[in-house]
Amino acid sequence: MGLVEIHILGQKYTIKGDESEEYIQKLAGYVQDKIKEVYNNSPNTTPLKASILAAITIADELHKLKSEQDTIAKSIEEKTVALTRLFD
Repeated sequence: MGLVEIHILGQKYTIKGDESEEYIQKLAGYVQDKIKEVYNNSPNTTPLKASILAAITIADELHKLKSEQDTIAKSIEEKTVALTRLFD
């Protein structure tokens, strides 16, 4: 496990994880970009509120991707069953 130093909203954080430093920096950059989007839409927002709104946006993206993945997995399963029946 390595330690990676990241910066978000001018604050330094040390992240401990199994992933590469490049990957962790990429995640931090993504979070920073989402927070900046909130600030661009609401410049007078507090850092805490901007962070929470960014977290909700990221959670929404994750939820939609998981739902899409589930739909694709079900479709693949249904097609696999249909193809298997052709060979029976």
